[in-house]
This record gives sequence, C-alpha cells and structure tokens, in this order.
Amino acid sequence: MSGDYQLVPLANGAQTLFSARYGEKMHPGLGPAAEAELLYVQQLQISERLETHAGEFVIWDVGLGAAANALAVLHATREISGQCRLISFDDTGEPLEFALKNGGALGYLSGYQQQISELLRQNRVEFENGKLKVKWEFLLGDFPAFLSNLKLTTDNLKPPAPHAIFYDAFSPARNPAMWTLPVFENLFRALDPARPCALTTYSRSTLLRTTLLLAGFFVGVGQATGMKEETTVAANDLRLLVEPLNARWLERARRSDSAEPLCEPVYARAPLSPATAEKLRRHPQFEVSS
Repeated sequence: MSGDYQLVPLANGAQTLFSARYGEKMHPGLGPAAEAELLYVQQLQISERLETHAGEFVIWDVGLGAAANALAVLHATREISGQCRLISFDDTGEPLEFALKNGGALGYLSGYQQQISELLRQNRVEFENGKLKVKWEFLLGDFPAFLSNLKLTTDNLKPPAPHAIFYDAFSPARNPAMWTLPVFENLFRALDPARPCALTTYSRSTLLRTTLLLAGFFVGVGQATGMKEETTVAANDLRLLVEPLNARWLERARRSDSAEPLCEPVYARAPLSPATAEKLRRHPQFEVSS
C-alpha cells in the first residue's frame, strides 16, 4: 500500500480516513457510519424502496472509498426480503484495504470482513445479508472513462441501469475530473428513462447543481449532514424530489461567482455565461415551478 491513508478522529469521537493525496477526510461531518446512513440510505429511502420493489434493486456506489456507503445499505436492509445489486466504482482499492486492517477502530465494517476480503480479491461477492440477497461488484478503474466508453460496450457487458446512485468522490476543487459536465451528461445517458433513479451527494454548490441540471437531471435540496446545512439530490423523475430547486434558486445562481459548469477536468470558479443562464431558464424544472 502507498501509505496515502491514515485514521483521524472527528469532533464527535468517530474515526475516519484522511487521504494525503487529496488532502481531504472521508465523511468529515458525522463520521463514516452516521453520515452514510443519513445522506445516502435515508435520504434516498433505500429501505422503503427495497420493501416495495419487485426484482433486483440496483445501486451504483460511485466512490467506493472505505465502503461506508455500501455497508450502510447492508446494515439497514438485513430484515428486508429482496434482491440488491451493489455496483461500486473507484480507481483504487487502497482505502478499503486500509479500512479492513483498521476495522476495530472504524467499527462499521463489523460483520462484513469476509465479504469485503472476497470483494477485494475477486471484485465481486454474492451472499445472504439476513433476508436480503446481495450481489456486490467492484468495477476498478477510471469512472469518467467508464461512462465515456459505455456507448461502445455491448449490452450484455453493461452493468444494469441504477435505481439509486451514491455520488461520493473527493471534492471538485481536489478531484475535478469527477465533476465535469461531460461526466454527468454521460451518467444521465446511462440511466434507463423507464426506471426512476435518484442520486445524492454531499455537495450543495451552485456549480454542481447547475451541472446536474444541464446534464438532464431534475435537482433538489437535500437534508443537512453534520457540517453542511444542505446537500443535493437529483433524479430523472421529478416526483423523486421532496424539495426541487425553484425560481428563487435560479436567481441566486445568476448572481453567483461560481456557477458555470466545468467542461474540462480543471477546477475554476466562474459566473454563469449568458448561454448557460438561458439553458437553465428553459429547463423543464423551472417551467413546472414557475
């Protein structure tokens, strides 16, 4: 291992991982277990949707990291009879390997060490999680490149379209390649229009929300988590949003000094261009809310 990761304590006593490469902590607000449960599992109503879902429920876990988000799903859904397919994406397995070696301090890996070890060895594992049947896959590689190449991939080799997306990459300032408009356009194209899908992420930035809207998503306000007063939820179906962005947000976006999407993997702050402002004004979400 490279030595990139280390354990650091948070104000509430929880331990989390710090990446020297990116200069950021994972789940820095409430800690891995609590933040993953609140932001990803509860916010997207994973348990409730699983209980009423027929067939395989597919989650794309973008930014596997130390697997806090994926394990939050497993801890929350043990008593649900159904099928869940977790597809995790990351360009490295190092943080999960580090977390596995430090499972006692982190706590949330308890009960799943064997499955995690197999996932790291084989890039896939199938098991009974209480009443829930789970298929967990790890697609190791560059996520933007994966999305870009999807159109060239034969249907039988493509992963199934998701019902839910956890988007948990390092921040746009530190990892801009994961937050560009082309990435989210390709992600939106990967969805099945007939399959309602919701995405959640920790950021509330105007830049991100503008990017999601221009990519084709409907976008809404997400709940607070620790250090953040709001997060962001996006969906291909407006009915999945509890609090969609409205015309007042659009006015604030026009005044923001950091709202123009990143078209290249280089972080930059810029106000909306006139062309982008016009595209936002014509988005169906604001036609509905006006």
